Amino acid sequence: MADLQAEVQVAADEMVAAGTETGLQIAVHRYGRVVADVVSGVADAGMAAPAGHGTLFYAASTAKGVAASLAHALAERGDIAYDLRLARVWPEFAAHGKEHTTLRHVLLHTVGLPGLPRETTVADLCDTDRMCAALAAAEPWWQPGRRFGYHALTFGFLLGETLRQVTGRTMSELLREVLAGPLGVADELCFAVPRPLLARVARQSAGPAPPEPPEPGSPLDRATPPALRDAASFGNRADVLTADIPSLGTMTARGAARMYSALLGHVDGITLVSDQRRAAMAAVAFTGMDEVMGFPSRWAFGYAPGRPGGVPTRDGSAFGMIGSNGSAAYADIDSGLAVAIMRNGPPAGLAAVTRIDQLIADHEEKHP
Repeated sequence: MADLQAEVQVAADEMVAAGTETGLQIAVHRYGRVVADVVSGVADAGMAAPAGHGTLFYAASTAKGVAASLAHALAERGDIAYDLRLARVWPEFAAHGKEHTTLRHVLLHTVGLPGLPRETTVADLCDTDRMCAALAAAEPWWQPGRRFGYHALTFGFLLGETLRQVTGRTMSELLREVLAGPLGVADELCFAVPRPLLARVARQSAGPAPPEPPEPGSPLDRATPPALRDAASFGNRADVLTADIPSLGTMTARGAARMYSALLGHVDGITLVSDQRRAAMAAVAFTGMDEVMGFPSRWAFGYAPGRPGGVPTRDGSAFGMIGSNGSAAYADIDSGLAVAIMRNGPPAGLAAVTRIDQLIADHEEKHP
């Protein structure tokens, strides 16, 4: 993929110059080799502080892909099993008929607990024990495994508390021990950002207007407490950044790309998952209606399937996650690609991700 570095750099610089982006990090690995490692723009528009390769970017739900990867790596080690019943290790969770809920249901977003109590505040969200207690006491919207609905904020608490009960470690501790530390990116993949690293976190630029509220009484309205609806703004709050909220996270593009490259088996000396497990992780496990978001959806085993920019791929090849602030990270088995795009510009959908994903695809076609 000769000259991809230059092409990606030009594209990033153009988006920053046009004002659609504030700061960008883009990392592209192919079969374990870094073929692009680009940075452009500023980490803080108010201070005109330039972004660097080590700048940490709030990545919102892109972190769900990191959390799912951690679970799969632990399963590969034999520390957990997908059919583990949550109530077996977390007895309080059995309330209201949830005793048969499994870790598989959590990864597939079929638990039936997509929402938090309506009165939940941001301070509550930062209190892991409080959130887990609320979920343990909650009545599910549907029988676990029967329906699919995106668990935007609850996913991380459900997964994190289960893993904590099994291992005795928090998600942040497990991330450092199992993934980030062995990969040499211990300070570049975070659920809870260590306070000494807060100065490295880019400041998110505000959008022109707050997000539109969901239709009153809709499933999305019921699932999302009013105080938590501007998730993109969480990246400027030290309390959120330093809390263990595994549905959200902060990272560098090179850290995220290296993790996905390792999942593909392309990092020397590191085996996170077997070929068989990788295939199961990427396989499309659900196609149908999202009961929370209200539109048709597809889901893999803890990830969104396909490439986030819309480049066509074989079902079961590409898997990753996007964030509400327009970040993304993914792997593509067939092409050997691991890609991460971090940004701190105004929330503007996936325009940057789409442009970079297509640029990579065009380059692949020219330089197979």
